Amino acid sequence: MTNGLRGGIDLGGAKVQAVVVDQEHRPLGTARGATPREGGPPAIAEAMTQALGEAARDAGVELSALQGVGACSPGDVDEATGVVTNAANLNGWAGVSFPLAEELGRRLGTTVRVGNDVNMATLGEFRLGAAKPYDSVLGVFWGTGVGGGLILDGKPWTGRGGAGEIGHTVVERHGRRCPCGNHGCMEAYAGRGAMERAAREAHEHGRKTRLFKLMEERGRDRLTSGLWERALDHGDKVAEELMDDAVDALGTAIGSAVNLLDVPAVVLGGGMGIRFAPRVRDDLQRHMLEHLFNKDDPPALLVAELGDLGGAIGAALLVLEGQGSDAAAPAPAT
Repeated sequence: MTNGLRGGIDLGGAKVQAVVVDQEHRPLGTARGATPREGGPPAIAEAMTQALGEAARDAGVELSALQGVGACSPGDVDEATGVVTNAANLNGWAGVSFPLAEELGRRLGTTVRVGNDVNMATLGEFRLGAAKPYDSVLGVFWGTGVGGGLILDGKPWTGRGGAGEIGHTVVERHGRRCPCGNHGCMEAYAGRGAMERAAREAHEHGRKTRLFKLMEERGRDRLTSGLWERALDHGDKVAEELMDDAVDALGTAIGSAVNLLDVPAVVLGGGMGIRFAPRVRDDLQRHMLEHLFNKDDPPALLVAELGDLGGAIGAALLVLEGQGSDAAAPAPAT
């Protein structure tokens, strides 16, 4: 294909976001759907396929017109094979390996490359967004969980496939149990899923909170970032305490990561990160500074500019970057 059109799919704990971009990385069509909460990896792969098909229709193009597709997923992504392992925040994927690139390639009938979701969102911000002025950056994407991505000296750093997992930096020894199975991880305090579990425990122990009343009124089956915001706007004490804990944990983990890597910039993104950045940025910077070794030269704390489309746009870059794994099929399944 010579038209430069590419597809990008961002798989998150709560939503699947898809985009079709042109050769200038401009979105031509988008689609968004809920991440299936049952059916495991096959159902999730189908939701990703459907989302990209809708984005292509929104762009007025056929899937066959795409130069290729990039997809990103939570978990440990094997770049050589496209197998995703232990995406613990997704239904049926904890401790499970699934050939995502191969499956998407079969369903879509085109070349598919797969990378880690936060690595791709960080790459998008580095190439096209808030981190363009820097040669190294730490991306921190705060949503259902908390993931991290790394660009060092202009190149993505993935280690052996699991680099950047800042959400699993221990911020309190023997602390809360994390979805990964360990204790005291930052994600156990700051991940939206973990915050909801803590709110439920507080509610069950008699604490008054508007969170679950708001969830019922809005017809939601989980505490979205918007519901947390409404509860905070109403002065909900449980929401305030849990948000304070989350920001403290985020700042602690970011400060520790900066001490190790000494990057000049940190980009905060994700559904929770983008929504709450105006509200918590000063407190987050203060907590980070408390833990920095070099307090006289803290990194720039940036907010992701690509918004909800950042992961999908970053994934579409995989087609050009030649990173991640790939799989292709002669025709989509009927």
